[in-house]
Amino acid sequence: MSQESDCLFCKIIDGQIPSTKVYEDDTTYAFKDINPKAKVHVLIVPKNHYANAAELAKSDPRELAHIVEVAQSIADREFHGEYRLVFNTGKDAGQTVFHVHAHVLTGEVLDE
Repeated sequence: MSQESDCLFCKIIDGQIPSTKVYEDDTTYAFKDINPKAKVHVLIVPKNHYANAAELAKSDPRELAHIVEVAQSIADREFHGEYRLVFNTGKDAGQTVFHVHAHVLTGEVLDE
């Protein structure tokens, strides 16, 4: 698995930093956001390190599709299948950890 030694999410995946796990399989890890923006706010990350969504899509489109499937399963379990899925790509778009991650927001009716 490709990981970066100074990456926060790589350390979470590796168990060096604690998290509240929601889902895990061979390629993907999902955990609760520590600063939730909705009743349910989960981050889904590939275990391999990619800087952003575009890099993931180019390198491993199957993993990107899998992340969307995981998001759907979380929403199915938490809020009758409806959710918002957000990828922040780049500092000016609000990305603060440069390991691609999808924000799954669900569990309540969301404002626009």
